[in-house]
Amino acid sequence: MPSSSHDSTTQPLRIASINTNGIRAAFRKGMGDWLATRDVDILAIQEVRGATEDIEALLGPDWSILHDAASAKGRAGVAIASRKSASIHRVELGHPDFDSAGRWLEADYEVNGKIVTVVSTYVHSGEVDTPKQVEKFTFLDSMLTRLPELAAHSERVVVLGDLNVGHRKFDIKNWKGNVKRAGFLPEERAYFDRILGAEDEADYNNGAGLGWVDVGRKAAGEVDGPFTWWSWRGQAFDNDTGWRIDYQLATPALAASVVNYTVDRADAYDQRWSDHAPVVVDYAI
Repeated sequence: MPSSSHDSTTQPLRIASINTNGIRAAFRKGMGDWLATRDVDILAIQEVRGATEDIEALLGPDWSILHDAASAKGRAGVAIASRKSASIHRVELGHPDFDSAGRWLEADYEVNGKIVTVVSTYVHSGEVDTPKQVEKFTFLDSMLTRLPELAAHSERVVVLGDLNVGHRKFDIKNWKGNVKRAGFLPEERAYFDRILGAEDEADYNNGAGLGWVDVGRKAAGEVDGPFTWWSWRGQAFDNDTGWRIDYQLATPALAASVVNYTVDRADAYDQRWSDHAPVVVDYAI
């Protein structure tokens, strides 16, 4: 691994997010090669599926590692790796079922005299009419409570990770076939309406918007994708039949500093090291 990243005092802060689907497997397939050339300052990881020692061994000594492992071994797990140590980190989504359960990790970083709060999160995938979907809604409810608290804590916050919801029709290639499936349910999408809605616009069904910004949609505009997840099965990747479920959601002040947004889609199916693609954003702070 390179010994240092770019100088954040002269270049934008590069924040990346990736669901590794198991970090050890991802490194065996090529994640290390990607990371060695991508010049990332802060890396949010979901579905670590390993121990802190695994992350430290794979990334090497040049990274400061924060890790909240899943309660069940080999499941979930979120981490934040950074070139500079966090000033403080927290695991406090607020709901007792999720704190220290490998799905929500916060960290504060000082960047050019300003505090940037980074959250790595892995939202439940859910399953209609099962307890898994109830857990997902409970988690999303907790997010609605925590996000305003984070915005009050710092004006520069980014929540990034695998949020397991396609917000709009642009976010799923085959949206018509998924309107009754977890990940594109109207009830799930309504949470994103609330999170991303304008603060001064009250919605009768959803309440007042929280005013956060979907960095990916703002950068891409009103177009399909760019997708961030494709099934391993069939021709989904080759045909770009994907979902955009990996996000960077930022407070307005941080979103205003975005200078570049990229989804690092693999060039070919056999070059993939996860079923997700990294989402990389440069913030000029």
